[in-house]
Amino acid sequence: MAAVIRLEGVSKWYGQQHALNNVSLEVPPGVVFALLGENGAGKTTAIRILLGLTEPDAGTSTVLGLDSARQGQAVRGRVGYVAERPTLYEWMTVSEIGWFTAGFYGSGFFDRYLTLIEGYRLPPKRKIKSLSKGMRAKVSLSLALAHEPDLLILDEPTSGLDTLVRREFLEGMVDIAAAGRSVLLSSHQISEVERVADIVAILSEGRLLLVEPLEVLKDEVRELSVTLEDHMARLPGLAGEVLTSRRHHQQFQLIVRGAGEEGLAELRSREGVREVGVRTPSLEEIFVAYLKRTEPPAGAVETEAPVS
Repeated sequence: MAAVIRLEGVSKWYGQQHALNNVSLEVPPGVVFALLGENGAGKTTAIRILLGLTEPDAGTSTVLGLDSARQGQAVRGRVGYVAERPTLYEWMTVSEIGWFTAGFYGSGFFDRYLTLIEGYRLPPKRKIKSLSKGMRAKVSLSLALAHEPDLLILDEPTSGLDTLVRREFLEGMVDIAAAGRSVLLSSHQISEVERVADIVAILSEGRLLLVEPLEVLKDEVRELSVTLEDHMARLPGLAGEVLTSRRHHQQFQLIVRGAGEEGLAELRSREGVREVGVRTPSLEEIFVAYLKRTEPPAGAVETEAPVS
């Protein structure tokens, strides 16, 4: 099936600052796609380009087969979008803002909106200004979903929400994807995103570090605790790619991708290796490892001078 989102070689500058640097990615239908990065990584710029609100300096962006730059209004009409700080008319009630927004869409919007706010247990007659942050987020999501978009784009939608509200909000994204629609979720709440994402992409300073199915990433990345017999010894060469490593006396802690069972068995059999502990790191730990990624020396890993 055709990708619902496609960025090809997209770059954007603000003065001398590279907000996006040659970013290419695709989002297939029916998935929760998590766009991860620290504040300032370029996530919001990418979303604005997708929605046709900002033009790239290089590259192309298509959403649901539409060119974002030339057909931005059509894109925004087919996408549900929830901004980090959505603008809601404070003087309206929960019901009134749905009625008002329905004027921009076809028939059935308001009825679907009422069904959504009922499901989220929102009080229809309460003024927007008196709602909690969690309730406001649910109003915004209801408005974004009521026209039954094929794609939902969420830019840091859970920022500032309580843990339980944030978890409930994100778990609702799984139901949306299960119905065949796609969700692009931009966030730095890595631990919460791990519960719902199918595919993750990591942005850092405008550069795309990876795009991977979460299942593949979790299957291939391991944290190793390697204890050597001699604290002055160097760690033998490892199979796979070392993302990060640190040393304390004769113990190394590493995050490695693609070591495999055979590679781990070979490491355990090496002379001077006392013990190798293995565990699967969290997505947050993998995210940090990619941000701190370093190139190991050929044939060995030695990141710090031995401690005597």
